[in-house]
Amino acid sequence: MNKKIKWGIIAPGRIAHRFADAFKDMGDGELYGVASRDIDRAREFASTHTIPYVFDTYGALINNPDIDAIYIASPHRYHFDTAKECLDAGKAVLCEKPLTVTAKQSEALFSIARENQAFLMEALWSRFLPCWQQVKNWINQGEIGDIQLLRSSFGFQPENNKTNERLYNLDLAGGSLLDTGIYNIALSQFVLEQKPTHIHSSVIVGDTGVDERCSVLMDYEGITSQFTCSFLSKLDNEFHITGSMGTIVVEGNFWEATSAKLILNNGHTEAFTQAYRSSGFEYQVDEVHQCLLEKRQFSENMSPQATIENMKIMDEILDKAGVNYPLLIDNKKIHPVN
Repeated sequence: MNKKIKWGIIAPGRIAHRFADAFKDMGDGELYGVASRDIDRAREFASTHTIPYVFDTYGALINNPDIDAIYIASPHRYHFDTAKECLDAGKAVLCEKPLTVTAKQSEALFSIARENQAFLMEALWSRFLPCWQQVKNWINQGEIGDIQLLRSSFGFQPENNKTNERLYNLDLAGGSLLDTGIYNIALSQFVLEQKPTHIHSSVIVGDTGVDERCSVLMDYEGITSQFTCSFLSKLDNEFHITGSMGTIVVEGNFWEATSAKLILNNGHTEAFTQAYRSSGFEYQVDEVHQCLLEKRQFSENMSPQATIENMKIMDEILDKAGVNYPLLIDNKKIHPVN
């Protein structure tokens, strides 16, 4: 692919603004169109980010022949149907995390992508950040020795009323695990590159039926990753990786980190700091562009297996806690919003 990749954005909400900001320093891609069921919202978004075309339906954007790739930023409750429509149209898809609500849905989407020979990647942007790439380099170089313990947290207190806030809405697959805990899990998996052998969890389910706090231990044959994700309290939001020779500390907020520290048992310390080129989302866009250039259907960094394994862990935690989202069996009942 030797031309600029033209992107369409579906659902221009808060996170889509950050995605669009990534294109301020993007030589091989451009924002071409945005779609929303609220046309005024789409027009305002397009004006803010200098996007030439506005669509009042998702289908109109998806079927536009000039669009190469589509970023899906709707609530994850609606990802499956929207991504399927994009893939069936042969479009490359970068879909916000979590890719779907269950592992079974993710498996189905990757199967659909293969059938249509269309690119699909979950937008777990943290794995592509320079800071996390440095963390992985320290680990691969053996700087902290044998990994023994991972410890992380992601906690904040949403301000909106529980009855209206997406995060507390069972019909929208709300809850702390799918919205925030996915980062703790995905980056544990990124560091360890293996499946947990046992998962122990303590979950507080609120009066709207969603998980409001999850405290989890994931065992990996001698290594433990322990994390808490919560809507009930503000936590330090750091990620610690401890080995036999030292510790790596990814400072808060770890999922959007620009700095990390290497602290060795012998007293040696090393700091890494690197600001984003733009918004931080540009690194995952770089990955999509490189995959398309090389005609790869999937990313090696954020692979289908990585997405599915993350989803399986969350499935198990939520199933044990008795959190059940409605209307998941018949995907035809899922309709996009925004």
